[in-house]
Parts: sequence; C-alpha cells; structure tokens
Amino acid sequence: MIRIGIIGGAGYTAGELLRILLNHPEAEIGFVYSTSNAGNLITDVHEGLYGETDLCFADHADLDSVDVVFMCSGHGKSSAFWAEHERPTGLKVVDLAQDYRDESCGYVYGLPEIQREKIKRASLIANPGCFATAIQLALLPLADDNLLKDDVQVTAITGSTGAGVKPGATTHFSWRSNNLSVYKAFEHQHLIEIRHNIKTLEPQFGSEIHFVPVRGDFARGILAVTYTYSDLTEDEAYALYEKYYHDAPFTHVSHRNIDLKQVVNTNKALLHLEKHDDQLMIVSVIDNLLKGASGQAVQNMNLIFGLPETTGLKLKASAF
Repeated sequence: MIRIGIIGGAGYTAGELLRILLNHPEAEIGFVYSTSNAGNLITDVHEGLYGETDLCFADHADLDSVDVVFMCSGHGKSSAFWAEHERPTGLKVVDLAQDYRDESCGYVYGLPEIQREKIKRASLIANPGCFATAIQLALLPLADDNLLKDDVQVTAITGSTGAGVKPGATTHFSWRSNNLSVYKAFEHQHLIEIRHNIKTLEPQFGSEIHFVPVRGDFARGILAVTYTYSDLTEDEAYALYEKYYHDAPFTHVSHRNIDLKQVVNTNKALLHLEKHDDQLMIVSVIDNLLKGASGQAVQNMNLIFGLPETTGLKLKASAF
C-alpha cells in the first residue's frame, strides 16, 4: 500500500483527493494536515465523506510516515512549507499549486499527455493548472507536429469551484447564479505554463496565445474553445489528434459535439474538432477539480509508483 499525506486538507482539491484515495485499491491515508481544522473530523469539513472515514485532521505533518505527499494549499504556500520542513529522502511530492510549474526547482511538470515517461522517473511533480490542462490538450498534437503557424485564440468558461473554497465577491451563490463575467483577460497566470510547454514542443512557435477566461454560473467543469489557422483538412486534423492521444487512457477525441456533463466527476478530457474556412476549432472539456487538479494528481501518483494509470480513477460522469 502507498502511504499518503495531504498538506492543506480543507479545500476542494483535498476533498476530491480524499474521495478518490479512500476508494483507491493501493492507497492508505496516513495524515491530512490542516492548520485551521486540526483535531476536527474530516467529515466535519468534507461532509460528502460521511460513512467512508473517521479520520481527523492532524496538527502536524509526519513526513517520515508516508511515501508521498500531496500539496493542496494555496499558491505560494508550498514553497513556504518547504522552507520550514525538510523533505525526507525518498519522499515523493505531488504539488497542486503553481509554485514549481516552471520546473526550475527540479519538479517535473505533471501533464501525462506530454511527458508520461519523465513522470514515471520523477520524485517531484508539479501538477498542471486546470485551464492549462484543458487548453494544452487542445494544442499539443499541433505543436508536436510543428503545425502552430499563427496566433491562437482561446475562450474558456470555468465553474465556481475553480476559485477555491474561501468565499469571495465573485464566488457566492447570489452573485454567481444566472451570471457570467470575464476576468484576467489576456493575462491569466496559466498562460505562463501553456506558452512554456508549447514552445518546448515547437521551439519556433513565435505567435501569441490570446486567452479570455469566463466565470460560469455552475459549480465544476471547464469548456475551452480554441481556434487557430490550419491548412489541415478536418479529416487530417482528426487523424493527427487520434494518433497523438492513442495511448492516453483519459483523453479522447470525439467526432460528435461534446458537453461538460460527459466529463464532470471524471478524470476524462474530451476533444472535438471542426474546420471553418482556414480556422481549426478545438473544443475541450474537463472537470476542473479532477483532470484539472486532484484526479490528474492521482494519475501522476499512479505513474510514479508503477501502477496502471487508471487505478482508482474509473469514475462515473454526471450524465443527468
């Protein structure tokens, strides 16, 4: 069994991790560390886990007792944690914050569809951002074949859980319900990792990636619409994408139009392609808390420990 610790246990990503790992056949929860909830039952916070665990939040992180830790605190807090704690030799880390996504500190960027073999050999994983996952999956086959020749336009809408568990002016129900709004247009922080990885695959790519994020009036999921110039026919584009994702167990290419309910509560990503004049449009959908966060983190853990990639992640979509 893989002994697991979770740092920052009270948020949405930690709750989803626990939901997956409590039913993972090779996982055992060692501790769930939360400074704000130490001593409280986990089910006092993550009420959907009633009947599945009687664990309490820990008041310290016993790093020597586990094989891997998942870092689920807010952005910037992972680096602060490691400034105060020494990582035991052999301890694996999967970080869900953005602190190490540029790979400058020895972390491997944890998007399996781009570097599965590198993840298998890694001890330190920087889990991708949710928007970054959806958008990169739309672009990777083109970049890998040096076919990004022009600016890329992206509009993507996300559920309210993407903003985290702490309430704010743009997350509470009375504001978010029946409402839409644009935020961080052209300057969202996930653009950094997207541009870095596209340039890694296609070094000569010099065009812009224009990204407009939208707050949705629903709880979870991301739908991204990406389009760019392409001289591929629609059939050629489908052949390219199907070949690229042939061995990706969670990423699938659909010839029929797709929607969020096909992926919510799963670790799947679906892609749909259409050619309009000289523009190739790629629609991608993921669950922002699963393939965009905790599910992908467990997928990375499976790869690190030599398990089948899908272990513990065969989840049912909320079809209705």
